[in-house]
Amino acid sequence: MRKFRLLSGSIALFLSIFTGTISAEVNQSIELPDISDSTGTLISPREEKELGDAFFRNIHRQLTINQDLEVQAYIRSIGNKLATHTESQPRSFHFFVVIDKNLNAFAGPGGYIGINSGLILATDSESELASVISHEIAHVTQRHLYRAFEAASQLSLPTAAATLAAILIGTQSPELGQAALLAVQAHSIQQRINFTRSNEQEADRVGMQTLIKADFDPNGMPTFFERLQQNSRYYGQAVPEFLRTHPVTASRISDTRNRAEKHPYRHYPDSFAYRIIRTKLRVLGSKDLDTTGRYFRTLTAQGTPEQRAIANYGLGWVALKQQHFKDAEKIFTKLLKTLPDRPTLHIALAETATESRQYSKALTILKKARHRFPNFTPLSTLHLSTLIKTGQAQQARQEILLRLHTDTQDSTRYHLLAQAYDKLQQPIESYRYLAEYYYQIGRTEKAIEHIKTAKKFTGINFYQHAILDQRLAFFIEEERILKLGR
Repeated sequence: MRKFRLLSGSIALFLSIFTGTISAEVNQSIELPDISDSTGTLISPREEKELGDAFFRNIHRQLTINQDLEVQAYIRSIGNKLATHTESQPRSFHFFVVIDKNLNAFAGPGGYIGINSGLILATDSESELASVISHEIAHVTQRHLYRAFEAASQLSLPTAAATLAAILIGTQSPELGQAALLAVQAHSIQQRINFTRSNEQEADRVGMQTLIKADFDPNGMPTFFERLQQNSRYYGQAVPEFLRTHPVTASRISDTRNRAEKHPYRHYPDSFAYRIIRTKLRVLGSKDLDTTGRYFRTLTAQGTPEQRAIANYGLGWVALKQQHFKDAEKIFTKLLKTLPDRPTLHIALAETATESRQYSKALTILKKARHRFPNFTPLSTLHLSTLIKTGQAQQARQEILLRLHTDTQDSTRYHLLAQAYDKLQQPIESYRYLAEYYYQIGRTEKAIEHIKTAKKFTGINFYQHAILDQRLAFFIEEERILKLGR
């Protein structure tokens, strides 16, 4: 039986998580309350990583995590840029985007930081977005919830992670057993977490220091806060989660504005990537593509040449989502002639070819682009996917295996590997890696199903048999513990 006791006996769990249910009250002090554990023992780095990984899997159960390669790459790049300018000990961060129109951002154990797509679209500058991310990073580096609660010390890893996820995003997973018991546990833990509400201003202060060191506009923080406060009167009772968990007060705005004004004014231009990602998210999240198309069409005759190019990029994506492939190809080809040094345009043209099932054409585009931009991960991943589609699964498999363990939270690689083995007519390995993919996205029951399917095939060697048995036992035990809620 695999149970992970976060800390045994009377040892309290320590973790880095910014909860999603903090009260709107804000204490002006930025001193951390003394909520010491009974022994003074900290959670180990390994335990914190395991808790963070399990937390992320549970987030997948309850939220829609972005899978777009470019969106992933962008949010990681801006997050990592900020993280490298913190004063704390080096640590691992994992930045991801939640596809949700609501304004929210949160940090979880193990350095997992999520940003809602709605919040990204609500920002008017890249520095505003960076200010939110730097604020969340500060909650982690300052250990604002690193002191914990005796109640969680007796929870298994799966249940602790599920409980934290439920607290953080303010919801209850319907897949969890004994929901009432879990709610009681969450409420008990929440009572301890609420002591840290006074640390918002410290996160602002530390976050702004990071913002400045990373060469973003410090005014991005108070400007975003001011706009949120001004718009709050229109929300009525539907207050965005971000305002409930990060209550914006006049003192916070004043404090951040005063700090920002100590630095001389200069222009901080938004990156091309920021504008592209906001445009792409607007299209991907659109419920009315015709209206979205009209919005971008009005912008094609306004602003700088780059701004007009961005508007045309949006039109191209609208055409692609509407399956007007010839229109999309025409737009992206024209843009690429003007801006050949932008890898995102090569990807857009290749995706247009892929969506219209012109895989050989897509492969040609991607080969050339990857040679030109060898370090742009979205290009390489899309290239590997296209290799599989064009009958070159062996080449793709070899490269994916070499890169598989460089980012253990990239579920896409497990899925690609499963596809490659399927094309190579190796169903045992295909189902094995599909199981790992489903486990990564929090679908443990599907992982169990796929392992059982793999075990039904003949010709399983000793090595495969051992792996399948071990993973099946692991998945079954974790699912059992989660359903028990203990």
